[in-house]
Amino acid sequence: MAQIPIGIAGPLKINGEHAQGEFVVPMATTEGTLVASYNRGMKAINLSGGVKTTIVRDAMQRAPVFIFEDARGARNFVDWVKENFRTIAEEAEATSSVARLQYIDPYLSNKFAYLRFNFSTGDAAGQNMVGRATFAACGWILDNYKDHKVEQFYLESNLATDKKASQVNIMRTRGKRVTAEAVLKRDVLTQFMRVEPEKLQYHAQVASIGSILSGANNNGLHSANGITAMFIATGQDVANVSESSAGILYTEITAEGDLYISITIPSLIIASYGGGTGLATQRECLELMDCYGKGKVKKLAEIIAGVVLAGEISLASAISSSDWVSSHEQYGRNR
Repeated sequence: MAQIPIGIAGPLKINGEHAQGEFVVPMATTEGTLVASYNRGMKAINLSGGVKTTIVRDAMQRAPVFIFEDARGARNFVDWVKENFRTIAEEAEATSSVARLQYIDPYLSNKFAYLRFNFSTGDAAGQNMVGRATFAACGWILDNYKDHKVEQFYLESNLATDKKASQVNIMRTRGKRVTAEAVLKRDVLTQFMRVEPEKLQYHAQVASIGSILSGANNNGLHSANGITAMFIATGQDVANVSESSAGILYTEITAEGDLYISITIPSLIIASYGGGTGLATQRECLELMDCYGKGKVKKLAEIIAGVVLAGEISLASAISSSDWVSSHEQYGRNR
C-alpha cells in the first residue's frame, strides 16, 4: 500500500445543522506545512465563535442523451418526458432502496436531447447507484416512447461531468452543495494572523479578478488542499477532487469592523459508508469525527466545509501579511 502521513488538525468549532461541537480532523498529506496552516485558520475561527455550516442542496447525476432525426423530434421528446416524470421516477427508484429521483434537467441542442437525472443517494457518493437507476428508467423510456424514432441512445453524454470540473456543477450542484461562513473578529486577525480585515477584503477582490482571468473554477485560494487531505484520510474517491475543488468565496467588512467570510462548495462528492470508507485506517479517521456509517454523510460535508474555510483564512492571511514564503521555509520539507 502507498503510505501517506496523516496529521491531526483542530479542534475546530462547528455550528452546523449536522455537525455541532468541536472536531479534530485527520488530514493525509505529504506537504510539510499543510496541517500547521489549517490549525492556524481553525484557531482564528475558534477565537471568533466558530464556523456556521449549511447544506443547501444534495444531488448526484447521470446524463443520458437521446438522438433524433431532427430538432423537433428532440423537442417533442423532452415534452413527453416531463409529462411522464412520475412513471420514469418509479422505474428508476425500483432499482435501489436509497436512490430517489428528484428531477430531470433537459438540455436541447441540434437534434440531441440531453437529460440530466438528479438523484439523492443517502450516505453513498452514488455514481454507480444512479447509473443503474438511470439505465432502468431509460429502458422504460425507449420501450414506451413512440412519437418519434430514437436514432441512438447513450447512458452517459458527458453532461454529468464525472471526474471533471464544470460550470454546470457550479450552477446546478453535484454531490453536496455546502456553505461555511464565519465572522472573524478584528482583534483576532490583527493579534494572531497579523493582518487587518480590510487587507484581507482587498486581497479577496484582487484575487477574484485573477480567477476570472485564469478561467479557474474557484475564486478562493486552495480548497483542494484540505479536501484532498481529508479525502485520502477518510477513504473517498480522490478523483472526485476534480469536481469538489470548485469554490465560491465571498468577504465583506461588517458594521463592527470585523470580517465576514464564507465559501460555498457546490459539488462536494463524499460518502460515509461503502467503498474506501470501510478500509481500516480510513474508517478509523471517520470514526474520529463520528462520521462513519449511515446517517453521517451530511455531518462529514459540514466538517469538510469548515476545514476548507479555515485553510482559506490561513493562506489569505499569510499572503496578505507576507508570511507565506517564510512559513514554507521554516516548516516545509524543502530543507
